[in-house]
Amino acid sequence: MTAESHTDAQRDARELLIGAVSVPSLSGQEGAVAEYLRGWMEARGFAVQVDEAGNAVGARGNGPYTVALLGHMDTVPGDIAVRVDELGVLHGRGSVDAKGPLCTFMAAVAALPTETLDHVQFVVIGATEEEAPSSRGARHIVGALQPDAVLIGEPSGWQGLTLGYKGRLVAQVRAEKDNFHTAGEGSSAADDLTEAWFRVRAWAVGASSPGAEGPETGGPGIFDAVQATLQHVSSAGDGLTQRAEASIGLRLPPRLSPQDAERELQGLLADLPSVSVAFVGHETAVRHPKDNLLTRAMRVAIRAHGGTPVFKVKTGTSDMNVVAPHWPVPTLAYGPGDSALDHTPDERLELAEYDRAVLVLTDALTRLAAMVPHGG
Repeated sequence: MTAESHTDAQRDARELLIGAVSVPSLSGQEGAVAEYLRGWMEARGFAVQVDEAGNAVGARGNGPYTVALLGHMDTVPGDIAVRVDELGVLHGRGSVDAKGPLCTFMAAVAALPTETLDHVQFVVIGATEEEAPSSRGARHIVGALQPDAVLIGEPSGWQGLTLGYKGRLVAQVRAEKDNFHTAGEGSSAADDLTEAWFRVRAWAVGASSPGAEGPETGGPGIFDAVQATLQHVSSAGDGLTQRAEASIGLRLPPRLSPQDAERELQGLLADLPSVSVAFVGHETAVRHPKDNLLTRAMRVAIRAHGGTPVFKVKTGTSDMNVVAPHWPVPTLAYGPGDSALDHTPDERLELAEYDRAVLVLTDALTRLAAMVPHGG
């Protein structure tokens, strides 16, 4: 590739990203950005469709081996003015989480040489509603595709390879009891709700076990810990009945399934007659092996571009949690950007890092295709 063509490809990739970030796409409102991405891919030779779930899906290549590159188009709320500053940093909602990684996927696949496309089919998916509990796009695509390797588009830093995400469970706790005079004996609904929260928090501490993980997990051992966070709390009364409600978010390690955690909490709160609990957001933790064709290709490509590969696990969740039970194949998450900026008012992405991630991924996918035996 000549220096001039590299510059053209880089400019094209940057325009793709800036254009995507400039199109608002809250969860459930991704239609406009899906059309933008569909048009970009179609103009560059992808076979493209917007499927029944609203996913923008583009495929290149004819080989029997299939690589799925699953990113997401939707963002959380928060209007950040889209601009590129004097340091070459793109500001805007979704620049990191996760239009940056998704556009990295699209630009890399668009740049693949013909000989690579003879051996492998690459399918890029811009999924809908990843930021919503539904994960609508990912749940639809698992029934439409059976890949041999999977890349998930999430920020890891251009040298980072994310192998796993913690699981999740949300407990919706409610306390209700007859009103009484506060000068009398007894506990209020808010008292009982607070007691439930204290028990859950103490259980989470006791259920955690020590370990040691990388710095992006939030501290030593946190990937193997149970994390409990009080996400919402309120109380009210009408003079006859007191009510108190809370949402408790749990982040779960691979050794503890959401179903097991649910049973633990039901037993923990069973002797509080005013308290009831419902559970939503069941996501099982996942951690993939670090040595396979996909990780080898990525490690070699990162080193070839002057980096040092770093394996990570994350305390959040992603569409990796959704697809892992259906796609038991080599999987990792990759994408430029600092995940600490996810959902923040300072969300931003250095375009130079984005450029490098595109080059690394193009190289890695080319190497992966060369490793795959002909015939799949």
